[in-house]
Amino acid sequence: MTSIRLRLLKWLIGPILLVNVAGAALAAMLGWTPAQLRAEQDLSATIGALVALEALFTLVLVGLIWFSVTNGLQPLARLSAQLRTRDADDLAPVGAPDVPVELAPVVAAFDDLLAKLQAGASAQHDFLANVAHQLRTPLAGVKLQLEWLAARHGADADSVHSIRLMLLSNERMIRQTNQLLALARAEPSHFEKTRLEPLDLAALVEESIQHFVDLAVKNRIDLGFELAPVPIAGDRFLLRDLIDNLVDNALRYTPAQGTVTVSCYRDGKYGVLAVEDSGPGIALSQRERVFNRFVRLDDSTTGSGLGLAIVRDIALAHGASIAIDSRAAGEGAIFSVRFLS
Repeated sequence: MTSIRLRLLKWLIGPILLVNVAGAALAAMLGWTPAQLRAEQDLSATIGALVALEALFTLVLVGLIWFSVTNGLQPLARLSAQLRTRDADDLAPVGAPDVPVELAPVVAAFDDLLAKLQAGASAQHDFLANVAHQLRTPLAGVKLQLEWLAARHGADADSVHSIRLMLLSNERMIRQTNQLLALARAEPSHFEKTRLEPLDLAALVEESIQHFVDLAVKNRIDLGFELAPVPIAGDRFLLRDLIDNLVDNALRYTPAQGTVTVSCYRDGKYGVLAVEDSGPGIALSQRERVFNRFVRLDDSTTGSGLGLAIVRDIALAHGASIAIDSRAAGEGAIFSVRFLS
C-alpha cells in the first residue's frame, strides 16, 4: 500500500536537497574563483551573478515543489475522477487496491455508505415488485366486477356514467401497477443474462397488436405495422414491456386523425425496432431528459412518467441503444431501438 506522505518526501525533499547542494557548490566556485579580481567593479559583477543565480535556484525550487505536490496528490485526483465518472445507479464498492494509506479510511467509509445504499435499494426493489405483483389480482377482479355492473345497469345512464369513470380509474391503476412490475423486472442489478433466448422481434410485436389496435380505433388513430423478421437474443417478458411502453407512449401523444407506425427491420448487423408517431415531437434539449423516471413533458396527458424509463432500462439490459429522431418536417417523434442480431 502506498503513502501520500512518502510520495511527497520522495518527490519534494530529495530534489530540494540536490538543488541546495548544487547551489552551494556553484556559489563557492563563484566566491573563490575570482581571487585575482582587482577592482570594485569586478566585485559587484560577482555579487550580481550570485543574486541572479539565487533567483534562478528559487524559481527551480518553486517548480520542483509544484511538481512534487501535484505528483504526490495524484492518487487523490484519480479517486476523485473515478467517483465523478460513475453512473447515478452504480453502487458497487470503490475498492481501489492501490489506494494510499491516508485515503484508505475515506475509501472504506465510502464503501460502507455504498453498501447501505445498495441494501436500501434492494429492499425498495423487492417491496416494489411484491406490491405490484400483489395488486394485479385484486385490480383484475375489480375490473371484472365493474364490467358486470355495467352490463346489469346498462339502462341507467347515471350508473353507466359512474361505472365508466370507475373503469377508467381501474385501468389507470392496472397500467401503473404493470409499469411498476416492469420497472422492477428491468432493474439492471436484477437482470439475469441467463434469461436470454433466441426470439423474433417482429413476432413479439404481433403478440402485442390486438390491444393497441382496439385502443387506436377508439382514439381514431391510424396504427400501422411494417414488420420483417428480426432474430435477436432477449428476454421475452421484458421485450414485451419495451414494445408495450413505446407503442402506448406513441398513442398517448398522437392526436385524433394522427398516425403511429411500428417497424421491425434489419440494418446491417443490427435489428431495429422503430415506433413513429405524428404527435407534437420532442425538442432536442428534452430528448435525454424524457428517459428519466417520473418525467412527463405534457401535464395534460395522463401517465406516471415511467414508460420511457422502463424502455431505457430494458434496452440497456439487452445491450441495445435507443435514439429519438423526428420526421423530415420536424414534427412527430421516432423512437429507434437497435439490437445486435
